[in-house]
Amino acid sequence: MRFMTIFLCFIWGFNFVVMTLGNDAFPPGAFAALRFLTGSVTLIAVCLLKRVPLPKKADFKWLILCGLFQTAYFNIAIQISLNYISAGLTSVLTYSMPLFLSIMAHYWLPNERLTRKKLFGIILGIVGLFMAMNVQLDGSFWIMLLGLSSAVSWAIANLIFKSKLKYANTVQFTTWQMTIGTVGLLLYTLLFESGEAHWGVMPIVYILFSGVIASALAFVMWNYVLQHTEASKASVSILLVPIIGVISGYLFLDETFKLATLFGMMLVLVGIWFVNSKPRYVNQGKIRVTEEVQ
Repeated sequence: MRFMTIFLCFIWGFNFVVMTLGNDAFPPGAFAALRFLTGSVTLIAVCLLKRVPLPKKADFKWLILCGLFQTAYFNIAIQISLNYISAGLTSVLTYSMPLFLSIMAHYWLPNERLTRKKLFGIILGIVGLFMAMNVQLDGSFWIMLLGLSSAVSWAIANLIFKSKLKYANTVQFTTWQMTIGTVGLLLYTLLFESGEAHWGVMPIVYILFSGVIASALAFVMWNYVLQHTEASKASVSILLVPIIGVISGYLFLDETFKLATLFGMMLVLVGIWFVNSKPRYVNQGKIRVTEEVQ
């Protein structure tokens, strides 16, 4: 499970480079719509080949909500935010998702209590992200709130999956929520976005990587990890994604890499360790010394 999480972080982290290149060829909303359309078609083909059954009728309302929150609104909020605030700030606001998911899980998911140690680790990781991404608070309050809402939207979708669809087939769930969300993305792009697309061999490669690898495969992996791991532990681990994105940008896009970035990365790693390390026990009766957040 740990290897799968790390592999997932590398896929999503490197996809920052691919998305940057893809946004040079397509309007941002159009690229996101093409990415998830490709991912949806890929997953539908997998479902047909593996004869994955249709979801239960009772599950469709949850699939629709997950599709709207995790694929449609999540990506629309990010694309609008990127028009007004920096990519670094948008990334940090989006990847504050573990904090919101952990708080939600504390109140709505049995056996997923948020301890002070976990809360400290999550906050430390997010502070580390601010440093690593060289973030300065710029732009209007409402735009930053919109960027933050992408994290809340993603957290809500994950909470619905953990609470209502935990035992669903992960391929089935990912296929339907992504397909439903893609419809919303396509409608947004057609109605509100303008700009020209520049097709070619490499733009197609960007779409295929982002769609097949970073969407279809990666979200199946993410849902599998989330299904079998505590929400706080699974979500805080993906704080590595923007860190790998920074390193990838330095290696492949000649972006700058500062000492503060390295220090921020260390804070992120320490935060992840705090959340994932096992609680201490005392005495033979193994009484936990960690305290739950009230």
